[in-house]
Amino acid sequence: MKKSLIAMAFGTFALGMAEFVMMSILPYVARSIQCNIPQAGHLISAYAIGVCAGAPAVVLIARKRPLHLILLALIVIYITGNALMAFCSDLRLGVIFRFLSGLPHGAYFGVGSIVADRLAPRGRSSSAIAVMCSGMTVANLIGIPVGTWISEVVSWRMIFLFNALWGIATFVLLYHMVPHMEPLPNTGIKGQFRFMKSAAPWLIIATTTFGNGGIFCWYSYISPLMNQVAGFASSEITMLMVLAGGSMCVGNIIGGKLSDRYSPGETILGVQLIMVFGLLTTFFQASNPGIAVLMLCICTASLFGVSAPQQLLLLRFSKGGEMMGAAMVQVAFNLGNALGAYSGGLPITYGLGYNYPALVGACFVGIGVICTAIFCKIYHKENTGLNLGMQ
Repeated sequence: MKKSLIAMAFGTFALGMAEFVMMSILPYVARSIQCNIPQAGHLISAYAIGVCAGAPAVVLIARKRPLHLILLALIVIYITGNALMAFCSDLRLGVIFRFLSGLPHGAYFGVGSIVADRLAPRGRSSSAIAVMCSGMTVANLIGIPVGTWISEVVSWRMIFLFNALWGIATFVLLYHMVPHMEPLPNTGIKGQFRFMKSAAPWLIIATTTFGNGGIFCWYSYISPLMNQVAGFASSEITMLMVLAGGSMCVGNIIGGKLSDRYSPGETILGVQLIMVFGLLTTFFQASNPGIAVLMLCICTASLFGVSAPQQLLLLRFSKGGEMMGAAMVQVAFNLGNALGAYSGGLPITYGLGYNYPALVGACFVGIGVICTAIFCKIYHKENTGLNLGMQ
């Protein structure tokens, strides 16, 4: 089991690199392909839109296929998109290649979660899924800062070439270490979406989209914010990315523990209120380097602090369509990514400072808070029962 989970963690590391590295190297990419930073932000949105389109499409197309073969096919798509991006010199082509790179993201997490659950001993499914997802946090802790440094001293293209090579290594590991697995029982297309007749999954999707999207309004432009507003040198951005990655790892652990102790809904609500505080403080105090760094830690920790509770809630409320439910978490997360990157760039386009995306983000998270509060009020018993049932 352990080898299989590690092989799948290689895949989540790859996806984490592909998704998040663009945010820290945006200025380098913009200069190289001769566009401004808000225009380069479309490369972030394109990946996220690819996730949103790919997750349900793959589930519907490949739901009858053996699970291990689905994982292999998804990695092939990942390799292709990143290899093309490594040689891209045009913004329009870059948007297409980033869209292609994003297609396997949500489906990989959805299928991978089910594979991890099947491989796990009784009562240890959550731990197995956590191991599979650990690659994402390692990517933010180590991969993204190293990628930022390489972009500064060599070229941003090397990052996407590395991603493609890492994808090849992942394919080999998955092929040899993940056992043959039969498809899930086919409930039909209607069966995959039946859970969405309830208001609960829609509220969870909305709070994930807007709550996480608010952080991406700010985080998509973190490099120019810390450089031009907070006053950090370009050479110091790498260490700030290490700090952000470490905060994500810590936030992920704390969020999971809080969700176990209280309830997923209450945990999301509390963490989102912290997000609003962090983003508003950033808007007003980003020129203070110490406060800017502290808010960087708080906001990035909060982003992953809601991750496990959101995943748990949507799985709980997607009976009969668990693969689609698991994929929809990533759809909502990346839809927020796309909306956040675009909306956060609007005030910059109109000549406002790089602290203004944080203000837009605070408004986004405010919508998420409202959705979470409504969910907690309507589904209080189910939300509490979920916590008790998982212990």
